[in-house]
Amino acid sequence: MSANRVLMVCLGNICRSPMAEGILKRKARFSGLALFVDSAGTSNWHQDERPDERALAEMTLNGIDISGQRSRQFKLGDFDKFDHILVMDTSILQWQEMRMTRPRCI
Repeated sequence: MSANRVLMVCLGNICRSPMAEGILKRKARFSGLALFVDSAGTSNWHQDERPDERALAEMTLNGIDISGQRSRQFKLGDFDKFDHILVMDTSILQWQEMRMTRPRCI
């Protein structure tokens, strides 16, 4: 059986979604769940940056290392690549819903 694919999405992909990615990866590992977890942001403001220092510090306090993550922007293809897309707030949900209803260009 292949792993379920889960994507965490926030605005810049340097705070909330990288933290959520790290937490879910840890919980899946300890629970023996086969999950592929990634994160992305709706903006490209922080493209390829490490998580924010405050996020890194908080996660380190909780025994989770997210220092290897790099931010990336959400792509329309992510709708097809992931089984579950979890958004960090209602504004991101509205942004995702707008993209889901637009016709795709080939």
